[in-house]
Amino acid sequence: MTRFLTSNPQGGYSFLAAIEPYSAGVIAEPGYEIIHVTLQNTMPWLDGLIAAKSWLEARGLPIQALCAAALRCSEPHSFDGFATFNQEYRRLLDGWGVLVDGINPVARTNVSPVVDAPADTQLFGFSFCQPSELRERTYVVAGGGELPHRDLCREHIVRVGETTEDALREKAECVADIMRVRLERMKADESLLSVVNVYTCHPVRSLLEEVLIPQIPAAAHIGIRWNLTRPPVREIEFEMDLRGVRQELTVDFATL
Repeated sequence: MTRFLTSNPQGGYSFLAAIEPYSAGVIAEPGYEIIHVTLQNTMPWLDGLIAAKSWLEARGLPIQALCAAALRCSEPHSFDGFATFNQEYRRLLDGWGVLVDGINPVARTNVSPVVDAPADTQLFGFSFCQPSELRERTYVVAGGGELPHRDLCREHIVRVGETTEDALREKAECVADIMRVRLERMKADESLLSVVNVYTCHPVRSLLEEVLIPQIPAAAHIGIRWNLTRPPVREIEFEMDLRGVRQELTVDFATL
């Protein structure tokens, strides 16, 4: 275990601590595997997490096995609005006993679709950890925008208020570097990468060729998914997340 990672024995994974609402990434402990779930039909985030809890328990897993959440919000929040949502989200996980020594271990991505945005924040998917004989250490890197510091404040946004080609390149460089640092601190095997997501409403081709693939070479082989979305906070323009998993499930909670 590195000095950056904290073990979560109840969940079967270790996490990279970040800020109060979520961790920066999670990686399976030996003897465990992280599996990603996409919902066939999204659900309001609270109902969705309650359903995910029941689904995990039906598989014989504790709620502590939940290691990442993917949310879709109606529109980007103000910083104050984002903080209010985060407090409610963290309070739920705390009440379920998910926190480790007061730290939230669950990674998260929360973005706002440009087209057909939901009326309220929805659970889009989640990741969980279960016992496995898989030798590779699967992982999820949480979503991150062009905020190079841990504090969520407008003054720390790279080239805040700018969307020129040069500004977007600098933002993308910042985010790609954040992803790279998280992979390194988690000691995650980049060759295991299975999904590289980009979240932005801006054109991405030049950024892929000139910034992202040079920073994350594996993306040249597995591809990069461009999600036509905005990050969850106003004036943040570019976000990414990553995962290296071997199992992807699609689940419809309405049919269970």
